[in-house]
Amino acid sequence: MVEILPYLKLEHSRTTDFSYGGILMWVDFFRYEYCIFENTLFIKGLVEDNLSVPAFSLPLGELSLSRAIDILAAYCREHSILLEFSAVPLSYVDTMKICGAKKVLPMPDWSDYLYDIESMASLKGKKMSKKRNHVNRFIASNPSMSVVDLDSTNANEALSFMDVYDGEADGAPMELAESALTRKMLRLVADGNTFFEGIIIRADGKIVGFSLGDTKGDTLFVHIEKATRSIPGSYETVCNEFAKRMLEKHPNLKYINREDDGGDPGLRKSKLSYHPVDILEKYNIIF
Repeated sequence: MVEILPYLKLEHSRTTDFSYGGILMWVDFFRYEYCIFENTLFIKGLVEDNLSVPAFSLPLGELSLSRAIDILAAYCREHSILLEFSAVPLSYVDTMKICGAKKVLPMPDWSDYLYDIESMASLKGKKMSKKRNHVNRFIASNPSMSVVDLDSTNANEALSFMDVYDGEADGAPMELAESALTRKMLRLVADGNTFFEGIIIRADGKIVGFSLGDTKGDTLFVHIEKATRSIPGSYETVCNEFAKRMLEKHPNLKYINREDDGGDPGLRKSKLSYHPVDILEKYNIIF
């Protein structure tokens, strides 16, 4: 799959759908397939908010968008399916309309939350005071806290922590699915995949949380963030420490994409509480 990386870098909307980790993590769930034709990447999968319908991602490469759409239209006619694109960034909608799109359908539950990485790393200012207080209380209550990189030497420890995490979960279907995908990603890291970067936080020698993501351009994409619910401030601390660690490693970073809320009211409230600088809209587009 590494051959798709140069094409993903051509897309600059900062949505997670065009990050390598975002595709790899969900490749089986959305049944992604890809083809490189005339130096252009085509990805086929499923509509993100309707898994019963096939859909395509925005083509990326040397072909013009209109020519790429013509190629996919011919493919769809041959296979008797509707030509639909899913999770198209807002910046491409007008061009899609010019190319003949018949329906443009918003995906409000799948918009990505984009944050200023400096703000997330420093937690400075009045609007971040509650988050800063949570982190400070966590650190005060756990003076033995340590932060280390998540890599092949300790990924299996993070896998073991997932048993603790699942034991605290409510067993919702999407939560179970995401836990399975998290384990898949951790196994990749344990097997030596160095494309992803992450941290593990320990308190009293035990893992209390971890995070895993990747970078593209000026943006950090956080694909996984897990912490124990039994210790107040654990999630805020994982979020803060990962931002700090990644900014130290990659001073060029300006933003963090913390992905969508999936329509969950509690998750939406949590993501909004970090004061995003933008909410990246996505659309299903039917031809």
